[in-house]
Amino acid sequence: MLKMNWKLHFLTASVAHAALRFGCSTVSVQRLDPLVEPGANPSSHVHQIVGGNAFAPTMKGDIGEQANCTTCVYTEDFSNYWTAVMYFRHENGSYKRVPQYPNAQLGHNDTNIKGGMTIYYTEKDFSSDGDQYITGFAPGFRMTVGSPTVNNKTNGTNPGLAYTCLQSILTRGSETPDFPKKPCPAGIMAIHHFPACWDGKNLDSPDHQSHMFSTTRGHFLEAGPCPASHPVRVPQVAYETMWNTTAFADMWPSDGSQPFVWSFMGNGYGTHADYLFGWKGDSLQRAINDTCMFHGCGSPGVQGVLKTQTVEEMNKCEARTAVEEDVDGWLDELPGMNMGGVV
Repeated sequence: MLKMNWKLHFLTASVAHAALRFGCSTVSVQRLDPLVEPGANPSSHVHQIVGGNAFAPTMKGDIGEQANCTTCVYTEDFSNYWTAVMYFRHENGSYKRVPQYPNAQLGHNDTNIKGGMTIYYTEKDFSSDGDQYITGFAPGFRMTVGSPTVNNKTNGTNPGLAYTCLQSILTRGSETPDFPKKPCPAGIMAIHHFPACWDGKNLDSPDHQSHMFSTTRGHFLEAGPCPASHPVRVPQVAYETMWNTTAFADMWPSDGSQPFVWSFMGNGYGTHADYLFGWKGDSLQRAINDTCMFHGCGSPGVQGVLKTQTVEEMNKCEARTAVEEDVDGWLDELPGMNMGGVV
């Protein structure tokens, strides 16, 4: 088990005021999962991945030292962020991958971002400064949130995992725990909030979750106080993925049933996400210790504590494709479904 002395790391932190929100274009779409299924090539279902190009079937050590480019706007962030892929299931039984589009709230030259996600690191909320120490993650840190085995409300509803039926590209709020039941005019936004309380010892755990404790309230509210078992407050990491479902509005099933599924053949309750820390050196801690908010931390054309790159440079970065298979066309079955089981 990977461990570290959080007390020594904690001493380097200061009272945090920063909040990061930035776009990352797609680095790969394929069946790999180095956290839950390390070494498996292919893994059980398709993932959409952003971040550093070191993404591979097995990932160990300091990822920030292994990648040589990133699809994120911040050039020092070689982390990998990934979720399952959303598919449309046609009445005839075939499947089509739902495309992604960039978040209009990024506010810079983002219209040409290649798919991807919006990534958040917050310490309190979007409108006020924090008053507690926030400890940045260390090399080797990783975690997951959610589980593909959850398939209904009785399995437990996580307030940090939700969907928004987009009435426009700027819609926020009105979150639901399952996929929207009706066609959404501007698509579906999937939201993943990770726990922000760490045990201060383990960089990972067998289930990739026990070293963390969730006091998440969702809706980008400040997480609740950390318990004694997990006393170290870390940044609140969150993903937003904008899925462009508009092309399927006229294909909605005649019986009115909800036609979207995740790539593991699961419904909305099974949504989950993976995080593998890979910021270069102390770059994340420097940003957390700063007083910047969003673009004030650095964006193309704006000087900040973090270095940035252009959308064109983001889009050029790609991870090696380890699994050669069709994940985009109209498919008779979801990739990996003939393997059986859900991971």
